[in-house]
Amino acid sequence: MKHIFFFLVGFLPVFSYAQDQQEWLVKLGDKAPDFSFTLADSSLKNLHDYKGKVVLINFFATWCPPCRKELPRVQEEIYNQYKENKNFELFVFGREENWDKLGPFIEKTGYTFPILPDLKREIFSKYANSGIPRNVVVDEQGKIIYLSLGYTEEEFDKLLAVLAEKLN
Repeated sequence: MKHIFFFLVGFLPVFSYAQDQQEWLVKLGDKAPDFSFTLADSSLKNLHDYKGKVVLINFFATWCPPCRKELPRVQEEIYNQYKENKNFELFVFGREENWDKLGPFIEKTGYTFPILPDLKREIFSKYANSGIPRNVVVDEQGKIIYLSLGYTEEEFDKLLAVLAEKLN
């Protein structure tokens, strides 16, 4: 029995690394895949419309506990900090969710950053196969400079450092 335990424990890091690598469809330094989306005011936009700006793309779901831990920090430490910065944009996409879920969620939480639907995973599927929350930072040239999966305080602090370096 001890041998099985040590065998399994020994392979967990390898399995975890391999699984994480398969989940991302993009990597650091890649040109960010372009996509179209509709803002709350019904205007149609594309990611390439924001070239010349640092763009943070967040994927979440209203039912996701780690997402619910992360989003208050997105509001307080990112959106409130940079919303007036003309070189920054933030888009938070509700994976597999439409306005019928997002509207009440926005009303209940009071978030003021742009939360938009990605009902059919059309945007999410350009970046990953599974797993939320996810953050992608795209630089002024349209290159991916930061990727994260899941939420930990330490990883979120890395995201804050990347944004501070690019925007302060």
